[in-house]
Amino acid sequence: MVVLQPDDVAAGSEAEKHVLLTVQPRVAAGALQMVELPAGMVDGGTFAGAAAKEIWEELGLEIRREELTDLTSLAIQEGEGEEELPRAMFPSPGGCDEYVPLFLCEKRVPRGQLREWTGKLTGLREEGEKITLKLIRLEDLWREGARDAKALGAWSLYEGLKRSGKL
Repeated sequence: MVVLQPDDVAAGSEAEKHVLLTVQPRVAAGALQMVELPAGMVDGGTFAGAAAKEIWEELGLEIRREELTDLTSLAIQEGEGEEELPRAMFPSPGGCDEYVPLFLCEKRVPRGQLREWTGKLTGLREEGEKITLKLIRLEDLWREGARDAKALGAWSLYEGLKRSGKL
């Protein structure tokens, strides 16, 4: 989840935070315009490295993997449960073994740059991607991303970690 805030807002303030979403076709869901957080597959390397790569490819925002906070690892208590499970979210544990670590990147950017992202076309055309960016207010993520388990999970973890003082 990429949270952007205008750099003219007081540092440390929770005001005017935005989230950058992708809008793209998702054939498996039967959607021509699925609104979701950027994501991708890990083809070797680390989850954080893959997340940074996807953010670059889908959002055009260059970040280092060190700028990412692993929300799932922060939320899952040490020694929780007796099983050795990945420190990640399982979107459908009754049906498959897929798991997704959820990462956060918070950036302060010039106010004018926020407008540049809205409606911007991105994605790797050679991989068949045609992505439109959508900038929304952070407090609207639960509604705008209601069909995307990643968005709901990231928003929930962000809110809970903020309230508990871990973020």
